[in-house]
Amino acid sequence: MLKIAALIVAAGRGERAGGAPPKQYRVLAGRPMLRRSVEAFAKQAALLQVVIGADQSREYGSAMQGLDCLPPVGGGATRQQSVRNGLEALARHKPDLVLIHDAARPLVSSALIARVIAALEDSDAAIPLLPVADTLKRETNGAWTTVPRDGLLRAQTPQGFRFDAILKAHREFATRDLTDDMALAELADLKIAAVPGEDTNMKVTTPEDFVVAERLLGAGGEYRTGFGFDAHKFIAGDHIWLCGVKLAHDHALEGHSDADAGLHALTDAILGAIGRGDIGQHFPPTDTKWRGAPSSLFLEHAMKLAQEAGGTVVHCDVTLICERPKIAPHRDVMRARVAEILRLDISRVSVKATTTEGMGFTGRREGIAAQAIATVRFA
Repeated sequence: MLKIAALIVAAGRGERAGGAPPKQYRVLAGRPMLRRSVEAFAKQAALLQVVIGADQSREYGSAMQGLDCLPPVGGGATRQQSVRNGLEALARHKPDLVLIHDAARPLVSSALIARVIAALEDSDAAIPLLPVADTLKRETNGAWTTVPRDGLLRAQTPQGFRFDAILKAHREFATRDLTDDMALAELADLKIAAVPGEDTNMKVTTPEDFVVAERLLGAGGEYRTGFGFDAHKFIAGDHIWLCGVKLAHDHALEGHSDADAGLHALTDAILGAIGRGDIGQHFPPTDTKWRGAPSSLFLEHAMKLAQEAGGTVVHCDVTLICERPKIAPHRDVMRARVAEILRLDISRVSVKATTTEGMGFTGRREGIAAQAIATVRFA
C-alpha cells in the first residue's frame, strides 16, 4: 500500500476573520477549525503533519490534544515557505503521496479526498477545481470591464502530489513567490489531473464565512441528548473535587476515583447520548487502578468514544446539588476546566448549583449529587 501523508498548512494569522485567537484555532460548531481540518484526513492518511505559526504552540496543543499527529513544524514568511518546511519534515518518513491542505477549509469531505488520491494513480499531481459561476469584473483607474468566464476555474485544496516530485519542485523553485503548490507543479512540468471540487469545501476567511460554515455543519445533522446523575457521600478529609476543580472543604467525597460527582454525571450524559452504557462499565469501581484517578480521564474517554462514533459534543449543562461548599465563587473556573477537557468554547458549558432546602441526604450535608445533560451532534 502507498504511504499517504497529509500536510495541513496553519501558519497564518487569519486577521480578516477578526478577533483572537487566529482563525484556525477558533471553535467552529464545537471543535477548533484546525482540528476539523486535520480529522478529515485521519482515516486516509498514515501521516498527519501540521505547519503552525512561531507563536502558536499553546493554541496548537490545546486544539489538537489526543490526535495522533507528527510534531508540528514552524511556518515561514510565506505560504510557499511554510509548505516546504512541512515537506522537509515529512521527508524522513518517506511518504509516497502527500495531500497539501489549507487549515481554513474544514468542511473538506472524505469523498473529495478520495478523488484526489485516486487521481494520483496515473498522475504526478491532482487538483480539485470548480467552474466560475459569477460574472467577473476588472477595475482599472475607475473604468470597469467584464472578464470572460470561459476556461476560468476555481482551485481548491487538498492538492495531491507524488511526494518526491513536489519536494523537488519546492526546492528547485524556492525563490519564486507562488500562491499555491500546483503552480510549482506547472513550473516543474508535472503531469496534472483535475478532479471535481465541492462548493461546500469553502475557505473560511471572514466572520461571515464562520456563520455559513456553522450552518453547513449543522445542516442535515442529527442531535442526541444524554442525561447523567451521580452522588457521593462525605467522609473525613480536607478537600473535594468538583467539575475538575479542587476545593478546600471540611470533608472529602468517597469514591473509587477522585469522586468528582460533576464530571461523573457529565461522563454518563455523553455515554448516554451515544448509547455506550455508563461510567461503571468503562471504569469498574472494583478495578484498583482507578483509585484516586482524576475524573478528567473518564470525561476524555467518553468524548473520544463520541468522536469515534461520528459525534461532536457541542454543549453541556451540569447542576451540582449541595448545601456546602458554595459553588458560585468557583463556577467560572469550573466552566473553564470542563471547556478545556471537552475542547469547547466556554460559552457552550454551563455549571450551576442548587440546594434541596434542607431535605434529603444533600440537605443534611451527608454528600453531594450532580446531574448533567450533554448534547452531541452527528454530521
